[in-house]
Amino acid sequence: MEVTQEQKLNAQVVQRAWEDAQFKSELMANPVEIMEKLTGHKINLPEGQKMVVVDQSNESTVYFNIPRKVDFDTLELTEEQLEQVAGGITPTFIAVGYGFAVGVAVWAATGD
Repeated sequence: MEVTQEQKLNAQVVQRAWEDAQFKSELMANPVEIMEKLTGHKINLPEGQKMVVVDQSNESTVYFNIPRKVDFDTLELTEEQLEQVAGGITPTFIAVGYGFAVGVAVWAATGD
């Protein structure tokens, strides 16, 4: 699976947070501004939504993420998702928080 530009930028943020406690504190206090400053890319959140950064690096704790409920009545697919559906691939929903964090951690550690 190919790593997207967004995943690479997110991995850059995670790597910096692992290495720099001051950065991690600033990231948790003001995630959008700090991420934009580090990556040079604008973060566009839907109106009325906010970004929350939670430090899950404590190895003595197991974290469980409850993702938001998907409203299938108003769900709109991206062009890429429409192509997958049209091509016969069944999209699979996963627990984004844990799966994404593990993927970013692996990418950050290996660079692959």
